[in-house]
Amino acid sequence: MSWKILIVEDEQKIAQILMEFLQAEGHDCITIGDGSVVLPYLEKHTVDFILLDVMLPGIDGLTLCQQIRQDYHTPIMMLTAKGEEVDRLMGLGFGADDYLCKPFSIREVAARIKTIMKRTHSQPSPPVSKQLPQFSGVTLNPNTFESFIGEHEIHLTPVEFRMLSYLLAHQDKVITRDALMLEAYPDHRIVSHRTIDSHIKNIRAKLSQYLPQVEDILISVYGVGYRLK
Repeated sequence: MSWKILIVEDEQKIAQILMEFLQAEGHDCITIGDGSVVLPYLEKHTVDFILLDVMLPGIDGLTLCQQIRQDYHTPIMMLTAKGEEVDRLMGLGFGADDYLCKPFSIREVAARIKTIMKRTHSQPSPPVSKQLPQFSGVTLNPNTFESFIGEHEIHLTPVEFRMLSYLLAHQDKVITRDALMLEAYPDHRIVSHRTIDSHIKNIRAKLSQYLPQVEDILISVYGVGYRLK
C-alpha cells in the first residue's frame, strides 16, 4: 500500500536518505526543513503519515506535534538525537504515536511506519458493543475513533482512545498500568509506566476542557494503575 508521507527534518542529508528509501518502497514523500512551514502546509494538503524531527528551526518538533494534534489525527513518529527518557516521554505525551532515536536504521523507520499505519487503520474490537456507552457525557465511537463530550469533539490520539475505551469497558475496576500498556500498544511494544502516566495526564487535560471534575472520575490508584468511576 502506498502512503503520502511528510518528512519534517532540517538535516538535508537525513531527509534525502529517508525520502529516497521511502519512495523506493512506493510511497509519495514531501520534505520540509522548517517547523513553521508545517501547519500552513497541512491546511492545504492531506498526508497519511508524518515523520517529525524534534530539533527544528522555526517551531520545535514537540511544540509542533502538540499543535498538529489539536486539529489532525495523522499518525506521527518523532525522530530525536536525544536519548534521554524525558524527551521520549514528552514526544509521546504531546501526541506522537512512536519515536526513534538517531542514529536509526532506515529499514526500521519503514517497518515502524508500516506497523503504525496498520494499527491506526485497523478496526478496533471493543469488548462490549459497537458503540461504547457514555460516562459523564463522554461518548466514544470505536468505528471512527471519535470522542465527544456532549456536542464537543475531543481530539484523542489512537493510543489515548484505546486506553480510555479500555477503562470505560471495565468501569469501576482498577486497571493496572501493564494492562493499559497491552491495550494501548497492540504491537506488544514495551514502554515504561511513566509513559502510561503521561498518556493518562494527556487524557485528563483534554477531558477537563468540558469536564472539570475529571480528576474525581479518572482516579489514580497508587502503585497499581487507574480506575474510571
